[in-house]
Amino acid sequence: MRPSPDPAERLRRIHESPAYRLAYEDTELLNQDGLRPLRLQLELLKPERVLDQEGVHSTVVVFGSARVSDTETARARLTALEQHAGDTPAAAQAAHLARARVRQAQHYEQARRFAHLISARFQQQQRREFVVVTGGGPGIMEAANRGAFEAGARSVGLNITLPQEQGPNSYISPELAFRFHYFAIRKMHFLRRARGLVAFPGGYGTLDELFEVLTLIQTGKMPAIPVVLVGRAFWRRLIDFEHLVDEGYIAPADLDLFSIVDEAEEVIAALERFHAAHMAEQLPR
Repeated sequence: MRPSPDPAERLRRIHESPAYRLAYEDTELLNQDGLRPLRLQLELLKPERVLDQEGVHSTVVVFGSARVSDTETARARLTALEQHAGDTPAAAQAAHLARARVRQAQHYEQARRFAHLISARFQQQQRREFVVVTGGGPGIMEAANRGAFEAGARSVGLNITLPQEQGPNSYISPELAFRFHYFAIRKMHFLRRARGLVAFPGGYGTLDELFEVLTLIQTGKMPAIPVVLVGRAFWRRLIDFEHLVDEGYIAPADLDLFSIVDEAEEVIAALERFHAAHMAEQLPR
């Protein structure tokens, strides 16, 4: 292309050229494959700095299914389905799943109650301890963020970009709502300040997150924290932990890495027992 005789036009083209952008403003540059290490570093640094600035000293992480809902919503969906259901196999399957969602709503309510109890207790101080952290989406994540919100406390959401976009739930504190591209960095942030992990029933994502934490504790790659599984019937049917011991795949002592309970109050008691033994001074009364 021949140079323009007009100096103003030449300057306009310079200012609009991608080469002239400041490097940190050049999203095309930042999204190139070769800059993946920089993107990983930014996802590590940004939440860390914000959490420091917001005074979040320690957290308790809540995992669980994105598919459950509160009791009122689950019952309303079942009622609507029963009123308009046909006699097809698909309708029967939909009704079966809707009834399961009503039963599973108890886990939503327990997550909501747990988050309310622990947030009301520990966020009355200037230094925020045991701040609830979730994956920021619907289901159990929403329930835990909601419980903290209803206690007048703040909570964190670590959302992730997915092919089928998962938006944040509305109960996360806006200043503590983060979005990630990389699962690995998101997992690091779940544990950076964690003083407890509470896992409610869920699917592949929940199991992946739970067993990664148990593996890190088992192998000494992270300090021990209390891991509490909520829903005795679910966890004992899903995984025969004693069978793993009997077959020699884990040691008997590995069963002590977690506890299984049913109620929100039992979760609080499990956290208290652990921290009373390990760091009693961190549990103000």
